[in-house]
Amino acid sequence: MKLKFVFILFSFLSLAACNVGKQEKTAEKRNPYDLEIINDFEVYDSIVSLEPQKKLVDLEETVDNIVLDIRYASKNNFTGEVIYKIPKAFARKPLAVALQNVQKDLSSHGLGLKVFDAYRPYAATLKFYEVFPDTMYVAAPWHGSRHNRGCAVDITLLDLNTGEELNMPTPFDDFSDKAHPDYMELPEDVIKNRQMLIEIMKKHGFTVYPYEWWHYDFHGWENYKLMDISFEELINTK
Repeated sequence: MKLKFVFILFSFLSLAACNVGKQEKTAEKRNPYDLEIINDFEVYDSIVSLEPQKKLVDLEETVDNIVLDIRYASKNNFTGEVIYKIPKAFARKPLAVALQNVQKDLSSHGLGLKVFDAYRPYAATLKFYEVFPDTMYVAAPWHGSRHNRGCAVDITLLDLNTGEELNMPTPFDDFSDKAHPDYMELPEDVIKNRQMLIEIMKKHGFTVYPYEWWHYDFHGWENYKLMDISFEELINTK
C-alpha cells in the first residue's frame, strides 16, 4: 500500500513538473524578450478596478457610427493569414472618448471614421515581425507596439453619404515611401484628405506615425502597459 502511494505521488509530481515546464515554454514563446506584459485577465481586471480609465472598451459600443474593417480578422492583410478570430476593435477608454469627439467633428463635414485596427495583443506583434522583419513598418517585438498598449489606432476617412473611403496615398498596410505622411508626389485631393485626417486627429490628442498615414498614437501611451489579452477574453468578461 505504501509503495502504491509513493508511486502515485511520484506520478503526480512528475506530471506537475511537466505542466510547469510546458507553461514556462509557452510563456517564453509568447514573450521571448522578457518584457513586462499583462497576459493574465485577472491582473488586467484588478488594474482596471483601481484605474477605470485603463479599461479596453469596444469601439463599436463607444463611438457613434464607427465603421470597422478589421483586416487582421481576415486574410486581406500583409500576412495573408487570419490573425484575430473576431473582427473587433478595442482601445483604452480615453482614446475611445477622443475618437468619439473626432467623429462628432467629422460628421459636420459629412465624413466619418473607418477603423482597420486598434488594440493588438502582443502575440500578433510577434507574428507580424516574423512575417515582415522591418521595424520601420512593423513594431519591434523587443519593445512592443503602442497598439499592444491599447493606445494606437489605424484609420481612414469615409464619405457618410456614399460609404466610400476618401482617396488616400496608399491602401492600408502599404510598406512604401508613398505611405509616409510627408510624401508629396500625390494628387492634390489626396494630400488634402490626408492633411484633414492628420489635423483633426492632432486636435484630439493623436500623433500620426512618421511612416504610415493611417496610424495614430494617442498621447500618454507610455502610461499604459503592454497587453496580451485576447479579444475573446475581453468580450466574454465585459
